[in-house]
Amino acid sequence: MNILDVIAHRRDKVPHLRDELSFLANGAANGSIPDYQLSAWLMAAYLNPLSEEETAWLTLAMAESGERIDLTGLPKPWVDKHSTGGVGDKTTIALLPVLAACGLTVVKMSGRGLGITGGTVDKLASIPGFRLDLTPDEMKAQAGRIGLALTGQSPNLAPADKAFYALRDVTATISSIPLIVSSILSKKIAGGAEVILIDVKCGAGAFMRTRQDAEELATWLRKIGTLCGLQVTAELSDMDQPLGAAVGNALEVREAFEVLRGGIMPMPSQRFLELVRRIAVEALTVSGKLAEKEALVAVEQSLMTGKALAKAREWVQAQGGDPRVVDEPNRLPHAPVVSTVSYEGPTGSVQRVDAAEIGQLVVDMGGGRKAKSDEIDPSVGVVLDVSVGMQVDSGQQVATIHAATKAMADGAAERILKALTVF
Repeated sequence: MNILDVIAHRRDKVPHLRDELSFLANGAANGSIPDYQLSAWLMAAYLNPLSEEETAWLTLAMAESGERIDLTGLPKPWVDKHSTGGVGDKTTIALLPVLAACGLTVVKMSGRGLGITGGTVDKLASIPGFRLDLTPDEMKAQAGRIGLALTGQSPNLAPADKAFYALRDVTATISSIPLIVSSILSKKIAGGAEVILIDVKCGAGAFMRTRQDAEELATWLRKIGTLCGLQVTAELSDMDQPLGAAVGNALEVREAFEVLRGGIMPMPSQRFLELVRRIAVEALTVSGKLAEKEALVAVEQSLMTGKALAKAREWVQAQGGDPRVVDEPNRLPHAPVVSTVSYEGPTGSVQRVDAAEIGQLVVDMGGGRKAKSDEIDPSVGVVLDVSVGMQVDSGQQVATIHAATKAMADGAAERILKALTVF
């Protein structure tokens, strides 16, 4: 089979054969098809989207391009969760300890950041020593011990997706629904989950900017999941403003552990915690573990008694990280320049916090990638003190900037103020 023919078929809207998509996925996985030809196919697939049948074939081919984890022998239900990505979305880091504390088995493969949305792998990589290259056997063994395991896109699991994922980030092909769906579900199939919950982000800080687009993606995820033999639940959540207070890798890890510790939290973090609670309850009910009322009680108890926080410590230690970061955030990377931003204007209510601008700002500060080879600075980012609906007065602090240089911090302050709409 010739890759030029496969590219030409997509370019010319000729339906793919299943074997063509298997050839493409295997070539991406083993490196026999170079990046420039994979990129050409991705752009053709972006302009001429795959059908539902073709998407299911590609999904299965990507999952079968490497090893698959067999979770036989581990306590059921086997659950996985995925977010389509949003600015400040660190939900997985707080959610997984809650789910494991409530008795679910969670084995998850996560990816790097795409565009303005950070990736769970990049965030967890800011924890000193934290391993993100677990083998399938290591993941299964760890999940058996503590109820959860997470790895990056290793060479062993869905390697075709790893190749495509990195290229989509730098070829302006991120937002293709069939490509998003095949990427998400191929990793879930490879990870062995039976029940998959997907948080479809919608708004300025997500890839799906409109509710209509987000609903279309959710529909595709359910349909392709069914074609691939999975139980998929896909629900929408708002991303018109950043999720939580922190945007930036180490800062988001810190916030995720802070919400597990409980206590009084700023308004932006409360919104983040509510989403964690909602998804946790959904996971327990959809998987058949508990009825809704019982699930609500179990989630609250995991947070109030410290069981979820203890599970977070177990998780970090199990993957080689320093468990003290859960309780001592100063052990995470910290930026050399920290400065505050104050609002100067008439008293008013916050109408908008431009999530896209905040996300792009953090990328520009070095907290995300513009090119495939870019190194991320895990310490930089922004911590917001305000969210939509809050009242602000002149002189009130609205954000804290964590930057590599003073010049970077000064430029970030101007952009943060422009990202706020107050009246």
